[in-house]
Amino acid sequence: MKFFADTADVAEIRELNELGLLDGVTTNPSLVKKSGRDIIEVIKEICSITDGPVSGEVLATEAGAMIAEGRKLAEIAPNIAVKVPLTLDGLKACKVLSGEGKMVNVTLCFSANQALLAAKAGATFISPFVGRLDDINTDGMELIEEIRQIYDNYDFATEILVASVRTVNHVKAAALIGADVMTAPASVIKAMASHPLTDKGLAAFLKDAEAAGLKIV
Repeated sequence: MKFFADTADVAEIRELNELGLLDGVTTNPSLVKKSGRDIIEVIKEICSITDGPVSGEVLATEAGAMIAEGRKLAEIAPNIAVKVPLTLDGLKACKVLSGEGKMVNVTLCFSANQALLAAKAGATFISPFVGRLDDINTDGMELIEEIRQIYDNYDFATEILVASVRTVNHVKAAALIGADVMTAPASVIKAMASHPLTDKGLAAFLKDAEAAGLKIV
């Protein structure tokens, strides 16, 4: 499974990249707003940090304008994935942009039928939002299972990019199902390394090493 960071904070992105835990980045207008920076400027800097796909989202809602914005975003760097919403206009834009050889991430997916349409439109990535489904008492992981089965049935190349990831359990469940990618805040990715027994065991090892006067260098 590939790990994308869901953030526009370049400090977080650099840290994950240095840890070797970064395969790409997803951004959206809300995350860019939180960074307080110009959308083109911040996406350009992110693309300089990672060679993996960096999703930059269009702001338009009409297909022609989405296509124009997508082409503009794609000029930033070769690893840009143009992010479009899962609407009929978004699907039209996806078809055109993917036909031009650009990576396209179709976002705000909440049903298997929507995911099927995105694959038909040539999406590079489909982004189902599991956390937001959980918020309305629907099991988001059931959607991931449904999309996985449909895509495998027809050998669609579209990658399942699990989004709206809130917890480490979301990550584990997505990996067990066989999702291709997950995108999460840096805090969730780093939390995956934590376990109280790891901390307890390390403390015991260090205590014994100190008592024995052990040194390596």
